[in-house]
Amino acid sequence: MLYQRPLAYLLGLEGVALLRAFVGEHDRDFVEARLTEVRRLLDKAELHDDGVEIPPLSTIEGYDAWATTYDDPGNALRDIEQAIVWKIVENLPIGRALDVACGTGRHSVHLAELGHNVVGIDTSPEMLAVARGRLGADHFVRADLHHLPLHDETIDLVVCALALTHSPSLHTPFAEMARVLRPGGHLVLSDSAGLAAGLRPPIVVTGSDGRPRYLPHHNRRASDYLAAALPLGFQVRRCEEPRLPEPFVDPNDRPSAEEMLPPGPPDIWRLHHWFPSATNAAFHDTPVGIVWHFQLSR
Repeated sequence: MLYQRPLAYLLGLEGVALLRAFVGEHDRDFVEARLTEVRRLLDKAELHDDGVEIPPLSTIEGYDAWATTYDDPGNALRDIEQAIVWKIVENLPIGRALDVACGTGRHSVHLAELGHNVVGIDTSPEMLAVARGRLGADHFVRADLHHLPLHDETIDLVVCALALTHSPSLHTPFAEMARVLRPGGHLVLSDSAGLAAGLRPPIVVTGSDGRPRYLPHHNRRASDYLAAALPLGFQVRRCEEPRLPEPFVDPNDRPSAEEMLPPGPPDIWRLHHWFPSATNAAFHDTPVGIVWHFQLSR
């Protein structure tokens, strides 16, 4: 069970900002401003509630619920990741491509436009429905990334975007992607990364019962991917850890009084606007994701 409380999140942001000041990134005035905000937070009676407990749900249920809005504007990580992935794949040889955990098919469509013979797999029926509407039903199969429904050494390029964070282990997905790739084939992989203090809050969606639920995920280090990839014969061709644009929060875009505490679980993206200086300091120069380009040794 996930327990979320607005007061705890905001105090956490202030704490990360103060730690950055402690090691020399900010001056005395910044520290005093943060301490003043902390006192104001502790004095806010409306924040002294019990928070909310949120149960987990499966990735299938979560992405089914997210399917119709996943491609809506405003997903900073998706936009940043997509630009890097597309820049990499546009320089690779055309062949047979596999889009693992394809979601709405955004990468599948681009690969097809480049000339690849594309197949996409996903476990979410609703995500696949969106993908099939964009590229055609023949290109997509419902399957799990831990058991790829393809023969050995039949794929030239694998793309796996923003999915492995939900996998309990990296070793099985990497082994499956290595199995289906031809020698010399390419793997372009992206994943989410920690935000403030290296931690990324879970995705919260509304479940089929109308209650808020969260998608379990795993915060990982770059070394975790290397530990899974290198023993299988993958060689690193490129690695990027993109940052959020700065300032992440407009210092002048503060919420109105009516927006301070919306009902339900705390929307952290709105909470960031309460104290933009602390938020921007906490997120400064912190990777929002990681993008890898591996090549399987010949």
